[in-house]
Amino acid sequence: MTGFQELMKTFIPTEKDIARKSYLIDADGKTLGRMSTKIASLLIGKGKTCFMPDKLTGDQVIVINAKKVHVTGNKKEDKIYTHYTGFSSGLKTYTYEQLMEKNPAEIIMRAVKRMLPKNRIGDVMLKRLRVYPGTEYRNKAQKPIKIEV
Repeated sequence: MTGFQELMKTFIPTEKDIARKSYLIDADGKTLGRMSTKIASLLIGKGKTCFMPDKLTGDQVIVINAKKVHVTGNKKEDKIYTHYTGFSSGLKTYTYEQLMEKNPAEIIMRAVKRMLPKNRIGDVMLKRLRVYPGTEYRNKAQKPIKIEV
Protein backbone atom coordinates (compact mmCIF):
# COMPACT_ATOMS: atom_id res chain seq x y z
CA MET A 1 0.00 0.00 0.00
CA THR A 2 1.27 3.37 -0.88
CA GLY A 3 0.29 6.98 -0.48
CA PHE A 4 -3.42 7.61 -0.39
CA GLN A 5 -4.50 4.08 0.55
CA GLU A 6 -2.61 4.25 3.86
CA LEU A 7 -4.50 7.38 4.91
CA MET A 8 -8.01 6.07 4.22
CA LYS A 9 -9.88 4.80 7.24
CA THR A 10 -13.44 3.52 7.39
CA PHE A 11 -15.64 5.54 9.73
CA ILE A 12 -17.92 3.39 11.87
CA PRO A 13 -20.46 5.45 13.84
CA THR A 14 -21.10 4.73 17.51
CA GLU A 15 -24.23 5.61 19.49
CA LYS A 16 -22.89 9.06 20.40
CA ASP A 17 -22.24 9.88 16.71
CA ILE A 18 -25.86 9.23 15.68
CA ALA A 19 -28.12 12.24 16.23
CA ARG A 20 -31.66 10.90 16.48
CA LYS A 21 -34.67 13.10 15.72
CA SER A 22 -38.43 12.70 15.76
CA TYR A 23 -40.47 13.53 12.69
CA LEU A 24 -44.21 14.24 12.45
CA ILE A 25 -46.10 13.35 9.27
CA ASP A 26 -49.71 14.32 8.64
CA ALA A 27 -51.34 11.59 6.50
CA ASP A 28 -54.39 13.68 5.61
CA GLY A 29 -54.91 13.27 1.85
CA LYS A 30 -51.52 11.62 1.28
CA THR A 31 -51.11 8.54 -0.95
CA LEU A 32 -50.37 5.42 1.11
CA GLY A 33 -47.47 4.04 -0.94
CA ARG A 34 -45.59 7.30 -1.43
CA MET A 35 -45.92 8.20 2.22
CA SER A 36 -44.84 4.71 3.32
CA THR A 37 -41.62 4.84 1.30
CA LYS A 38 -40.69 8.16 2.91
CA ILE A 39 -41.44 6.77 6.39
CA ALA A 40 -39.38 3.63 5.73
CA SER A 41 -36.46 5.74 4.50
CA LEU A 42 -36.55 7.84 7.69
CA LEU A 43 -36.76 4.75 9.92
CA ILE A 44 -33.82 3.10 8.15
CA GLY A 45 -31.76 6.31 8.18
CA LYS A 46 -30.90 6.30 4.47
CA GLY A 47 -30.58 10.08 4.24
CA LYS A 48 -27.98 10.36 7.00
CA THR A 49 -24.25 10.66 6.39
CA CYS A 50 -23.56 8.07 9.10
CA PHE A 51 -25.85 5.44 7.50
CA MET A 52 -24.79 1.83 7.88
CA PRO A 53 -27.09 -1.03 6.87
CA ASP A 54 -26.16 -3.13 9.92
CA LYS A 55 -26.63 -0.38 12.54
CA LEU A 56 -29.69 1.44 13.87
CA THR A 57 -29.11 4.91 12.47
CA GLY A 58 -32.74 5.84 11.74
CA ASP A 59 -35.09 8.28 13.43
CA GLN A 60 -38.47 8.06 15.12
CA VAL A 61 -41.54 8.80 12.99
CA ILE A 62 -44.99 9.84 14.24
CA VAL A 63 -47.92 9.67 11.81
CA ILE A 64 -51.22 11.42 12.58
CA ASN A 65 -54.59 11.34 10.74
CA ALA A 66 -54.12 7.73 9.60
CA LYS A 67 -57.86 7.41 8.92
CA LYS A 68 -57.60 10.07 6.17
CA VAL A 69 -54.93 8.33 4.08
CA HIS A 70 -55.65 7.98 0.35
CA VAL A 71 -55.20 5.00 -2.00
CA THR A 72 -55.32 5.05 -5.79
CA GLY A 73 -57.18 2.89 -8.27
CA ASN A 74 -59.61 0.20 -7.10
CA LYS A 75 -57.67 -0.63 -3.93
CA LYS A 76 -60.54 0.46 -1.66
CA GLU A 77 -62.67 -2.39 -3.00
CA ASP A 78 -60.05 -4.91 -4.19
CA LYS A 79 -57.20 -4.85 -1.66
CA ILE A 80 -57.36 -7.69 0.89
CA TYR A 81 -55.41 -7.94 4.16
CA THR A 82 -54.96 -11.37 5.75
CA HIS A 83 -53.56 -12.77 8.98
CA TYR A 84 -53.53 -16.17 10.57
CA THR A 85 -54.76 -16.56 14.17
CA GLY A 86 -52.80 -19.72 14.91
CA PHE A 87 -55.86 -21.96 15.26
CA SER A 88 -56.90 -24.45 12.63
CA SER A 89 -58.83 -22.76 9.81
CA GLY A 90 -58.01 -19.43 11.44
CA LEU A 91 -57.26 -17.39 8.33
CA LYS A 92 -58.87 -13.95 8.70
CA THR A 93 -59.34 -11.65 5.72
CA TYR A 94 -60.31 -7.98 5.66
CA THR A 95 -60.86 -5.59 2.79
CA TYR A 96 -59.24 -2.15 2.87
CA GLU A 97 -62.50 -0.50 3.93
CA GLN A 98 -63.14 -3.00 6.76
CA LEU A 99 -59.62 -2.58 8.17
CA MET A 100 -59.85 1.21 7.83
CA GLU A 101 -63.02 1.11 9.95
CA LYS A 102 -61.56 -1.29 12.51
CA ASN A 103 -57.95 -0.07 12.84
CA PRO A 104 -56.66 2.60 10.40
CA ALA A 105 -53.18 2.59 11.97
CA GLU A 106 -52.71 -1.05 10.94
CA ILE A 107 -52.83 -0.16 7.24
CA ILE A 108 -49.85 2.19 7.50
CA MET A 109 -47.97 -0.17 9.85
CA ARG A 110 -48.30 -3.08 7.39
CA ALA A 111 -47.26 -0.97 4.40
CA VAL A 112 -44.12 0.30 6.17
CA LYS A 113 -43.25 -3.07 7.72
CA ARG A 114 -42.95 -4.69 4.31
CA MET A 115 -40.45 -1.99 3.21
CA LEU A 116 -38.09 -2.51 6.16
CA PRO A 117 -35.34 -5.14 6.42
CA LYS A 118 -36.61 -8.62 7.27
CA ASN A 119 -34.42 -9.20 10.34
CA ARG A 120 -34.03 -8.13 13.99
CA ILE A 121 -32.99 -4.60 13.05
CA GLY A 122 -36.17 -4.19 10.99
CA ASP A 123 -38.26 -5.20 14.03
CA VAL A 124 -36.60 -2.50 16.16
CA MET A 125 -37.07 0.07 13.38
CA LEU A 126 -40.79 -0.69 13.26
CA LYS A 127 -41.08 -0.06 17.01
CA ARG A 128 -39.91 3.50 16.34
CA LEU A 129 -43.00 4.15 14.23
CA ARG A 130 -46.05 5.57 16.00
CA VAL A 131 -49.33 5.80 14.09
CA TYR A 132 -52.41 7.60 15.42
CA PRO A 133 -55.84 7.61 13.71
CA GLY A 134 -56.68 11.20 14.67
CA THR A 135 -54.85 14.48 15.23
CA GLU A 136 -54.03 13.82 18.90
CA TYR A 137 -50.74 12.08 19.70
CA ARG A 138 -48.81 11.33 22.89
CA ASN A 139 -45.25 12.04 21.74
CA LYS A 140 -45.24 15.84 22.16
CA ALA A 141 -42.36 15.71 24.65
CA GLN A 142 -39.99 14.61 21.87
CA LYS A 143 -40.73 17.88 19.98
CA PRO A 144 -41.15 16.26 16.57
CA ILE A 145 -40.17 18.13 13.42
CA LYS A 146 -43.12 18.39 11.02
CA ILE A 147 -42.23 17.38 7.45
CA GLU A 148 -44.21 17.23 4.24
CA VAL A 149 -44.30 14.07 2.14
